[in-house]
Amino acid sequence: MAYQLLFEPGKCQGYANCLIEAPEIWDFDEDENRAVLRIVDPPDALRAKADASARCCPAQAIRVEETP
Repeated sequence: MAYQLLFEPGKCQGYANCLIEAPEIWDFDEDENRAVLRIVDPPDALRAKADASARCCPAQAIRVEETP
């Protein structure tokens, strides 16, 4: 099933847990002290990592949404 990641940068508190869980999907802007979403529509092969990055965000700035 197709999905996309939704990221709210304003909620990001710079923990970088997402980057630890899914470095293929996330980067980190040290000047802004927040995560940077590199891939909005990651391939299915990265689904588990996308889900993990959303689950581990203490600020709840990341959501995984199913797409048609």
